[in-house]
Amino acid sequence: MILFGPAGAIGPPVDGVQVRDAPLSIAKVGDPVRAVRANPQASIVKAAAAVASGEAEALVCAGTTGTAVAAAFLKIGRLPGIHRPALAVALPQPRGRRRPLLLDVGANADCRPEHLTQFALMGAAYARAVLGVEEPTVALLSNGSEPQRGSAVVVEAHRRLERLAQEGRLPFRFVGNVEGHQLFAGEVDVAVCDGFAGNIALKTAEGVAEGLVAAIKERARANPLALLGGGLLLPALRELRGKADPERSGGAYLLGLKRPVVIAHGRFRREGFAQAIRLAAKASRLPELIAAELRASGLDRAAIRAGR
Repeated sequence: MILFGPAGAIGPPVDGVQVRDAPLSIAKVGDPVRAVRANPQASIVKAAAAVASGEAEALVCAGTTGTAVAAAFLKIGRLPGIHRPALAVALPQPRGRRRPLLLDVGANADCRPEHLTQFALMGAAYARAVLGVEEPTVALLSNGSEPQRGSAVVVEAHRRLERLAQEGRLPFRFVGNVEGHQLFAGEVDVAVCDGFAGNIALKTAEGVAEGLVAAIKERARANPLALLGGGLLLPALRELRGKADPERSGGAYLLGLKRPVVIAHGRFRREGFAQAIRLAAKASRLPELIAAELRASGLDRAAIRAGR
């Protein structure tokens, strides 16, 4: 482990952890790309550079998403043939149900059909390598199940994915569109959308989960009888809160780069960061898998531009 940050605030190193003094932070700058280029001594830039040089194998970082994505993109770089990287998060599910992967959740507010097509391939590779799904089912997040529903970008992405599926060129099962309420029904393994819709969907789901648990607690304390019933429900409520906790996922994985990159939430405590590190280690071979499947399916940038 190599930890980049202000050494005085971090404290003395422990076994297995190196501390590199990097007190400069660019987490809250207005222009992340310019800040990354102008501040090579910033902690997140130095960490990304260590991964790019091969000194470290994966990057785990927190702070603002824009700065983290910019540092990873500029220093580590995209896999050959990838249009844009995408942030992917495994959504919480009740016990026994598969956890759907949602992407993009914030790296790209505006997307083109070819971007969503590649997101589908990258998400399916993640589902296999990290979530253990042998034959992932992939859908586009839309406002209706019919192929003609959704924005012009979603409709065109649906047409392309359907054609590629008919040609047998997809290493996953494309099942069309999925609506927001179906994300937690265990019907698909991967839901694909642009970063604008994905970020709203993710934060709305987190807010609903937190609000639901808070509302149940409030009602349980309303009177002595409810308090008694609430005590009986306490173990189940704790389990529900644990499943809805964003720390459980370990953060978002930035798919499409040459090395593993995990972006943790700035509010994570130690368990959340530990889970983010576990996720980065578990996904160590994912870039290689994505690169291989990209070549095999012909969904790289050159092929897409040629209309193949």
